[in-house]
Amino acid sequence: MIEILSSGALNSVQDRGRRGLLSSGVSRSGAMDILALDAANALLGNDRDAAAIEVAAFPFRMRFDVATTVAVTGALAEAQLADRRLPPWWATEVHAGDDLTIAPPTAGARVYVAVGGGIDVPLLLGARATELKSGYGGHEGRGLKRGDRLPLGRRPPGGLPEGGIGAPPPPGRTEADGPLRVLPAAEWAEFSEEARERFVSVGWGVTAEADRQGCRLDGPELMRERRRELLSHGIVPGTVQVPPSGQPIVQLAEANTCGGYPKIATVIEADLWRLGQAMPGDALRFAVVGRDEALAALRETAQWLDGLRKAASLYRVS
Repeated sequence: MIEILSSGALNSVQDRGRRGLLSSGVSRSGAMDILALDAANALLGNDRDAAAIEVAAFPFRMRFDVATTVAVTGALAEAQLADRRLPPWWATEVHAGDDLTIAPPTAGARVYVAVGGGIDVPLLLGARATELKSGYGGHEGRGLKRGDRLPLGRRPPGGLPEGGIGAPPPPGRTEADGPLRVLPAAEWAEFSEEARERFVSVGWGVTAEADRQGCRLDGPELMRERRRELLSHGIVPGTVQVPPSGQPIVQLAEANTCGGYPKIATVIEADLWRLGQAMPGDALRFAVVGRDEALAALRETAQWLDGLRKAASLYRVS
């Protein structure tokens, strides 16, 4: 078991989310930065779908009742385990009674804390993710609070070397100031040439209207050449919609499964982690790419994770 000593309602149990249920009105939910979650589980030798804690309210503090392993990834934040400071994107052994404290990030918005064997909350609709918007899944369908005790799954065999192991920078992490890559969406051609050029040429400010459901951006108005009413249609995390105000809204992990605002673009899956780490006041830029580049970016990420999992397995000790 682990015990939550200090937390906020935005901190929750998350995994990779609920897949294949959008047509039934069930949003994906899951980690906002799936790449960081995947890396944490790979370092520990956990199953790919193991649940971890997404920390978005700081400071965060937890205590381990048993000896196990822990990995901390995601935003750059000072992490203190017992009497030592952990490097970024690091995994290490934990002793029973150790406390882990995570300070507010210096870069990024969300930290991921994975534990050997994962957080063993009940599966619901194929996942352990917390859907904060609707109040189900995870730990009692809500954010974590002081005094919560979370069960752990069976820890993978073997342990980590003394001092622990770390992950090299994931694809795109060192170029985090570059543009978010997008594919043109269904109503792309209905926006004027000027609006399309504006969309990719300016920096869009992340407003305070940002949560796990979506993020409203601030910038010049984007208007369609031909206005027409649209029926509600399917949307996914990464969909960029433009309401009548002309200010884009990017759908995130707990996005609605359908909506009627026109869609100008969709952020490619490999770049969604950037949105999960964006803070109010940050500036985002967009660049249009093709399907082949989007698929190549996914392959690059998959190859990096596969290499990390294989390398971590070599360091495991019996």
